[in-house]
Amino acid sequence: MILIQMKRDGKMVYTPGVDMAMQEYVRKNIFLGDDVIMPYTTDAQVQMGRYQNAFKEVNMDYLESNDIALVRRETGGGAIYLDRGNTSFCFLTNEKSNDTDLNFKKLYEPVIEILHDLGADEVELSGRNDLVLNGQKISGAAMSVDGDRIYAGYSLQLDVDVDSMSHALTPNRKKIESKGIDSVRSRVESIRPHLDLEYQNLSPKEFHDLIGARLLGVDSYEEAEEYVLTQEDWQAIDKICEEKYLNWDWVQGQNPKYSFQRDLRLEGIGTFEIEADISKGRIKDIKIFGDFFGSESISDVENALIGTREHREDLMDVLSKMDLKPYFNAQIDQELVDLILS
Repeated sequence: MILIQMKRDGKMVYTPGVDMAMQEYVRKNIFLGDDVIMPYTTDAQVQMGRYQNAFKEVNMDYLESNDIALVRRETGGGAIYLDRGNTSFCFLTNEKSNDTDLNFKKLYEPVIEILHDLGADEVELSGRNDLVLNGQKISGAAMSVDGDRIYAGYSLQLDVDVDSMSHALTPNRKKIESKGIDSVRSRVESIRPHLDLEYQNLSPKEFHDLIGARLLGVDSYEEAEEYVLTQEDWQAIDKICEEKYLNWDWVQGQNPKYSFQRDLRLEGIGTFEIEADISKGRIKDIKIFGDFFGSESISDVENALIGTREHREDLMDVLSKMDLKPYFNAQIDQELVDLILS
């Protein structure tokens, strides 16, 4: 098995989105005549499935205020929270499964054996594609046929940041009507407390490298056969990031069509109700109702918002440039944006 690290100019890369761009590039362009392992760790991100609605899955305000990236996978599945306490491994295997179904048991067997050897001897496969420890999830896997190869991967939760995870994966948008695929929320567990004492104080990187080396059957990465990504490789990966995984049109613009209804009362101004249809991350239609006082037709404000990205800066850019007093008897641009995004 050949090692490919997310390393550039000799330094590890932890930028969310680069992980998926690198995997996509390697899948489509790197053929080494042997199986490939791509271990990676990233800074905090929420990774959601191809067919999910971001606003129905995550707390966008929390992500923005805590510098947590939002990234959309090319494949399906649910939303997951990843950070430096989580380590992930992706594989490209040339030998297809002997089963008619994709073989998660075969994928997991080596790492289950490693975790048992490190002391976490209660780790076991649960359902089709999860690892659990005392009934709580420590890993989820995905797998697909990619040409003549199997593309598969899983994460391992050494240290779970329960607070960040729970806030990030608790949507702040309610009453959304959407056909997007919902995530299945599971109780999660950290691996660290279950390791033998000699491994209890491993740093996340040490744990990551230990697991990766054992999967490769070597004592350290230095002993592994490795393909080092070239400058040309990285230029291509940068382009994939720019055009896809770090691009708003891919991350947010791929949200399934959905509708929402919001209401609010502003003291001294009146009550407001907003109904909106969203398509490809932009406002397709919006109606504003209420008992507020205004001398001009509210359709001017509605028409100005149509086509705007459902993003705070874009919405503020439209409304802050308008004189809203003739419509609401107050300049409530911030309040309207908060209501749309609530």
